[in-house]
Amino acid sequence: MHASKGDRLVMHGRVVGKHDRVVEIVEVLGPDGTPPFRVRAENGHETIMSPGPDTVVDHRKSGDSL
Repeated sequence: MHASKGDRLVMHGRVVGKHDRVVEIVEVLGPDGTPPFRVRAENGHETIMSPGPDTVVDHRKSGDSL
């Protein structure tokens, strides 16, 4: 998995009724765009994460439209 600052991580819900979670990458801590990443949720909470297999990178920047 490779990502850049400003990309989004989409973590797919694994249970019926659970919605996807989306966080913005604010810092790439691994070499050459690899995890771990410092991420920020919509509510402003920041954490460091290494995404699992249910996560995909959305390379559109946070201000881009769908």
